[in-house]
Amino acid sequence: MRIGIDARFYGPSSKGLGRYSQKLIENLEKISNDEDDFFVYLRKENWDEFKPKKSNFKKVLADYPWYSLSEQWNMPRLLNRYKLDLVHFPHFNVPILYFRPFIVTIHDLILLNFPTIRATTLNPLYYWIKFLAYRIVISLAIKRSLQILTVSNFTKKDILDNYSVKSEKIIVTYEAAEVPIRNNNISLSIISEKYGIIKPYILYVGNAYPHKNLEKLIISFQEVIKEKPNLFLVLVGKKDYFYNQLIEKAKQNNFKNIIFTGQVSDNDLEEIYNNSEAYIFPSLYEGFGLPPLEAMARNIPVISSNHESLKEILGDSVYFFNATNSKNISQSILRVVSSEELKSNLRGLGKKQVEKYSWLKMAKETNAIYHQIKK
Repeated sequence: MRIGIDARFYGPSSKGLGRYSQKLIENLEKISNDEDDFFVYLRKENWDEFKPKKSNFKKVLADYPWYSLSEQWNMPRLLNRYKLDLVHFPHFNVPILYFRPFIVTIHDLILLNFPTIRATTLNPLYYWIKFLAYRIVISLAIKRSLQILTVSNFTKKDILDNYSVKSEKIIVTYEAAEVPIRNNNISLSIISEKYGIIKPYILYVGNAYPHKNLEKLIISFQEVIKEKPNLFLVLVGKKDYFYNQLIEKAKQNNFKNIIFTGQVSDNDLEEIYNNSEAYIFPSLYEGFGLPPLEAMARNIPVISSNHESLKEILGDSVYFFNATNSKNISQSILRVVSSEELKSNLRGLGKKQVEKYSWLKMAKETNAIYHQIKK
């Protein structure tokens, strides 16, 4: 087969989508039949991140921004040039002018479930025009794809509830978590000086989009420090529009013991993880929930919202709370950080839960779907 993979999201800079694309391609290289040719479409910014290990994996420059007119117009023409038997789009942004066989991975329907102006920096009119375009693109991707891959049964149900599609067209292929192996000679004192981090602390790593629920978390944490005045909350993430809003709210309300690190290097991040008391994930909506799983892979006890997808993925290995209830959030934090026994139990359960997932297994299942479609 001649298989194309839209890897314009490839690499860690594109967060979950980048991780998924990267791990899929890396593991396909391990298992693929040499008779199959894979064409990996990359942008200039991530061109050097993928270094093929097999001759049947070929890089193709597709420097078209996501969600752009250039993507819609130029990407189909580029793909058609390679006469592909199948294209795998790892996100819903399938060009509407591409008419050859393809499959699509839909990770979640966050934009459908959270169509709020608070989730964007765009002019309101432009936002709603773009939102309508999103609805059209995802509807066509679901309708025209030969198969839909998704990362949880929750997202499969969400798709079935919102679109007219047969259940058998949607296949769940779970993501996985693994800890990067690094030569880390960085001391905590250097990290503390660099980012102002003070122990003990609980940790959140990720963006500050409204559905991540960080505003309620920082409010809830003010109740926590009434009982634990020496405990800090460390929020790691690039200081974009949404983080800056959160920082401003914390300043205006004189919130205490909250540390915003901004973006940190991978090596620094490992040290920040390793010295945390627990990882907290207050999200209101997730398709899979990779961040808490990655924290568990690092042997960190996890406190998480009880969103349906998170309960599916994390099982009984974390301490759950109601993310809409500030009191429940603060009580859950206090319960975990006050008990060494509970933290130890959560670490053990987390390790077992992480072992249930494998990027290699996900790639094998995906590769099987490629060939099943050809038949």
